[in-house]
Amino acid sequence: MSLEPNTANKTAWGRISRDGLWSNNVVLGQSLALCPLLAVTGTATNGLGMGLATTAVLIASGFLIALIRGWVTPEVRIPIFVLVIAVLVTLVDLGMNAWLHDLHKMLGLFIPLIVTNCAILGRAESFASRHPVLPAAFDGLMMGLGFTLVLVLLGAVREIIGSGTLFANASLLLGEGMAFLETTLIPDYRGFLLAILPPGGFIALGFILAGKRLIDTRLAEAQRRRESTAGTGALA
Repeated sequence: MSLEPNTANKTAWGRISRDGLWSNNVVLGQSLALCPLLAVTGTATNGLGMGLATTAVLIASGFLIALIRGWVTPEVRIPIFVLVIAVLVTLVDLGMNAWLHDLHKMLGLFIPLIVTNCAILGRAESFASRHPVLPAAFDGLMMGLGFTLVLVLLGAVREIIGSGTLFANASLLLGEGMAFLETTLIPDYRGFLLAILPPGGFIALGFILAGKRLIDTRLAEAQRRRESTAGTGALA
């Protein structure tokens, strides 16, 4: 898709937004990044932290790769892309360790493993290396937000079923002022271990994917009905 800044229009920006948030969502549309998705979504707070870190890397990598795309030859583009992503992930990892140390300890190994997140390299190769800076950064933002929404949704479902709480330890990520988000939905709940374990993550993800499929089917049927009604009106 060709998208120059001076010719960009609402349709093009809207298409990028729809792709990132829904149609071509990293998880729901591409089935990528499932390892960090299932590993860190024991709580909604962990999912939000990992999602924001991944979004920052997606935006910065899209911007930088689009910026240097004219100087990178096709033969060495993949090593250069991986190097750029690795540098950005290292900066995010060190920043979280310095300013969000408690959250960094909970997410542990999975922050450095953002380097191997195939969704980031995939967007660098399929979009950022073929488009100008602003659309590439915007694509990273939308893809990151779409990924974050799924992480938070899956984390919330697993946390509520598994522990009866929601946004536990949110103050570690968002500051003491957001401690009101830490909610106990089911007092004296003894928990459901399966929801916290990886198999529970797979089951919950399956229901989320089924929900997206159902919504897409309903939207397609509604579109067909509108087109059929419009065609009948034109003939009349």
